[in-house]
Amino acid sequence: QVQLIESGGGSVQPGASLRLSCVLSGGAFGSYHLAWYRQAPGKEREIVAAKDRTGISTSMADSVKGRFTISRDNAKNTVNLQMNNLQPEDTAVYFCGALRTWPIVAMSQIEFWGQGTQVTVSS
Repeated sequence: QVQLIESGGGSVQPGASLRLSCVLSGGAFGSYHLAWYRQAPGKEREIVAAKDRTGISTSMADSVKGRFTISRDNAKNTVNLQMNNLQPEDTAVYFCGALRTWPIVAMSQIEFWGQGTQVTVSS
């Protein structure tokens, strides 16, 4: 069974950076496209970024373009989310997801979820 374990969340001030990581185990890493979602209190879960299994195609939410970068390390079975210039509106629980269909157009395509990691941005 595929498992996803996120790490790297925390509490930071506006303008700071964080790097989230998600390790996939129990499956063939190269078979999965990977995505980061986030869910703020009282809001629906929304996609932040996605990277296809080849590492060539990337999808980014408009709200994070120019600030966040998604990357995957096939040697370490890891997908990373580098978050720069964090703002209070980025506060949310961030989830890693794995899927085998591309492009990603619906959250229902996600086959496996991580448990989430909290990111809090506050002065």
